[in-house]
This record gives sequence, C-alpha cells and structure tokens, in this order.
Amino acid sequence: MIKNLNVYVADLGVTYIKLHNLHWNVTGFAFKQVHEFLEALYDDRTEKFDEVAEAIKMREEFPPASLKEFLELTQIEELPVKDYTNKEAIEIVLKDVEKTREFATELRNKADEAGDFTLVAMLEDHVAGYDKEIWFMKSMLK
Repeated sequence: MIKNLNVYVADLGVTYIKLHNLHWNVTGFAFKQVHEFLEALYDDRTEKFDEVAEAIKMREEFPPASLKEFLELTQIEELPVKDYTNKEAIEIVLKDVEKTREFATELRNKADEAGDFTLVAMLEDHVAGYDKEIWFMKSMLK
C-alpha cells in the first residue's frame, strides 16, 4: 500500500507543477476564468499532497520528497513550457484528473480490503472532489 501511496504523492506533486505551467501559460478569451480555475486546482492539490504524505508518515514510512523521486514514480506526463489555449488547458487537466481519480479509486479499494478505514475516508473525499472537477471541466468544454 505504501508503494502505491508514494506513487500518488508523486502524481500530486507533478500535477501541482503541471497546473502551474498551465496557469501561467493559458491564453484566450476566457483567460481570467481558466487562470483562476487552474489556481484553485493547484491549491487543492497542495492540500491533497500534504494529506497523503502525512498518511504515509502515520504508517511510519517516508513519502517521496524530491523532484527526482516524483519523476521516477509519477504516472503524470510533464508538459513543455508554451502557450496553451483555454480549451487545450482544460482538456489536458481533464485527462489527468480522470487518470488520478481512477488511481485514487483503486487505492481506496485496496485500503478497504486492508481494513484501513482512515485511508478509505481520505481517498473517498479525494475521489468526490475529482468527480466535481471532472463535471466542471466537461461542462466547460461543451
């Protein structure tokens, strides 16, 4: 379970940086709205990132804590630095959030099998948050 939680921490860390890239480089008519939406997402990832790392520490293990470790573990692809249209930015983030939601659901189910109800509750909250983000982004892309 710890190995999977370490991957999740790495995914959240890389996502945090990726969201900043998009936040800084998004362009288009609805710039302000998308710029602020991306900021809200990276603020949320900061909380999740810390929460998962602390869950690992509560289990007397060490979470990854360097960019090198994050890049070795992550399932999230980095982006080049360039301009991204609003639509491109939302499509990129939607794909990542769907992938992260799927992984968090797998982790939740493994935690349930292990009887780790504290971890189950945390991950259920994460999945619920991802569901709302997915709904927002799909609505934005209509």
